[in-house]
Amino acid sequence: MSETSTLAETAQKSLADFIPADAIAAIDVCVAKYPADRKRSAIMSGLMIAQEHNNNYLPEELMDAVAEYLEISHIAAYEVATFYTMYNLEPVGEHVINVCTNISCMLRGSKEIVETLTKRLNVKLGETTEDNKITLREVECQGACAGAPMCEIDKTFHENLTPEKIESIVDGILSKQARSNKGEA
Repeated sequence: MSETSTLAETAQKSLADFIPADAIAAIDVCVAKYPADRKRSAIMSGLMIAQEHNNNYLPEELMDAVAEYLEISHIAAYEVATFYTMYNLEPVGEHVINVCTNISCMLRGSKEIVETLTKRLNVKLGETTEDNKITLREVECQGACAGAPMCEIDKTFHENLTPEKIESIVDGILSKQARSNKGEA
């Protein structure tokens, strides 16, 4: 067996300690899209898949396991994970609300959206509700400037927000959560 395949097999066992086999298979699908000597190209997808199968959280050990699986340095994984806000390097709630406060959103009212959310959820930016249901974060531009102010909640963009509209969205999240807790559909 070559040194490279031995490393990959060892890393797979390490990665398997964190995520299920179907998630590793999904990473393999991403890796297969690139030339064999360009596994590094799958780092963003690999980290996202790993995070999604680890309670939406990407601890250092999991980043290391993904890096080893892709046969890249740990620092290469850290560079990607620390640059993009879509990676959660600290534990987060079941739902993550990312509010854009960059220039377009700021000029169109993101301050009021943040104020509405902090009051409603009783948290500051960067915090999670006491029940671990919602994490509220401030993020840089999400590329939806035409729909400012906006936020992203659980991978869905919500644009042209008003305090009333964000209240309604949060009501929907919380009522769905309440129904789920009662066993209703």
